Amino acid sequence: MNGKKNMLVTFGFVLSVSLIAVAVSVLLVSYHYSQLQFDLLNAVCGEVVEQEPEAEKIISAALKEYTGGNSDGVREDDILSALGYRTSDFSGLTDEQNIIFVTTGFMVGILLFVFTFLCRNKIEIMRIRALAEYLEQVNIGKAVVLSASGEDEFSKLEDEIYKTVTSLYQTKDLAVQAKNHYAENLSNIAHQIKTPITAISLSVQRMEQDSDSKYLKQVEKQLLRLTYLEEALLVLSRIDAGTLFLHKDEVDVFTLLVLAADNLQELSEGSGTTVDIPELGEMLVIANLDWTMEAIMNLMKNCIEHSPGGTIHCSYAQNPLYTEILIWDNGEGFVEEDIPHLFERFYRGQNANEGGIGIGLALSKEIIERQNGTIRAKNVPDGGAFFEIRFYSH
Repeated sequence: MNGKKNMLVTFGFVLSVSLIAVAVSVLLVSYHYSQLQFDLLNAVCGEVVEQEPEAEKIISAALKEYTGGNSDGVREDDILSALGYRTSDFSGLTDEQNIIFVTTGFMVGILLFVFTFLCRNKIEIMRIRALAEYLEQVNIGKAVVLSASGEDEFSKLEDEIYKTVTSLYQTKDLAVQAKNHYAENLSNIAHQIKTPITAISLSVQRMEQDSDSKYLKQVEKQLLRLTYLEEALLVLSRIDAGTLFLHKDEVDVFTLLVLAADNLQELSEGSGTTVDIPELGEMLVIANLDWTMEAIMNLMKNCIEHSPGGTIHCSYAQNPLYTEILIWDNGEGFVEEDIPHLFERFYRGQNANEGGIGIGLALSKEIIERQNGTIRAKNVPDGGAFFEIRFYSH
């Protein structure tokens, strides 16, 4: 509310109250002066009638002519009352006129007060609505500069809201910058890893051509580890930078699980582990086939590594709300202290393999959550790790 509007509202309140006060004051003053006139004339007429009783008729006739012959409300303690006159007969206004005058002033004051109150209330509602619309614009990132007007309480609220929004924007900008720097650093690290990977690859090729070496398998193992790390860091950097766009399509859950298991066939056969995937009918999810398969592979790989010689079980079901995919093993399961941290980047649990780098589960979580899904881990009652994935329909 600006200064002029504030002054108009204040003036309206003052004027309405003033009109009410004036109406009441006029009524009291009119009555007071009528009483003075009545008492004065009563004393004069009483003295005249006392000296000249015959003059009573003359006085009565004169008073009747002045007052219009009103004879209501006779009083016994004075001559005018005995003659049938009242205080209001000498005020110049009748009782009805006094009542109409006072009532009119009072009603005008009340109406003006109500009008001013409604105007003030409407202005306050408009101010509140404007603030609500401004906060909605803030939420969608389209807020403009909020300039406070006037010096009322709403102006103070607007000023504090603007300060808070400005601070939030600054915090958001800093967070985005930090995120971009983090993604950039991850990308730089991943690209730097390419150099030793290339060198190791050349060395391995030469070692295979020249002679057998007892370090050959170790180099190959480290090479595979570096390759996976480099690919995972690149993916994480793209996720953090918001440049990993997942083209979604209808994907059959059974096909998704089978493709993930096929890609891990060499690892499962090497550890003597089998993957059980029952065919439960066609169930479709809206997801990216390649990246979702990558996420499923990381979960299956974790189960294979921790239950050698065992069986990896898979199951899936669908309802109107979500499609659920379950993967579990019959191995040793997770350490309870590790469960809250399993999906944190670079976190390695107490039972983690020596070659683990703590990225696989974190990467699976990022991919699934970017496709309107959730993932959680726990231990099955009989032992073994258990993963639950849900892809929500809406």
